[in-house]
Amino acid sequence: MKAIKFILAGILFGIVMSKSEAISWFRIQEMFRFQSFHMYGIIGTAVVLGALSVMMIKRFKLKDTAKQPIVFKDKDKGYYRYIFGGIIFGLGWALTGACPGPMFVNIGYGYLSMLIVVAGALLGTLIYGIIKDRLPH
Repeated sequence: MKAIKFILAGILFGIVMSKSEAISWFRIQEMFRFQSFHMYGIIGTAVVLGALSVMMIKRFKLKDTAKQPIVFKDKDKGYYRYIFGGIIFGLGWALTGACPGPMFVNIGYGYLSMLIVVAGALLGTLIYGIIKDRLPH
């Protein structure tokens, strides 16, 4: 019964993603071709909301659901790995027309071909988990 709030949050997320057209392959294609501001507006809104949320968490010293303080660790200076990871993520996004959130929303919409995309994402995550200790971190 504790999970109900997370299930409801997921349903709300799916509704927002579909109503904002963020799950639309066409909208994602427009973004990568620099033909429309639509997706940049959605992503920009998410970045601003995320920054404001982090600012409020730090200012009010909010705690997580287990009553533990939320701690933000500074990133190290090896930005090349973030650029490389972003390129891989962006290529996957451009090829599939979906990032992780919309993949599941599209399955819920009945686009069963997204099951192949989810399987690929899970396989990639599994492979990373297996080889991560051998990668330069």
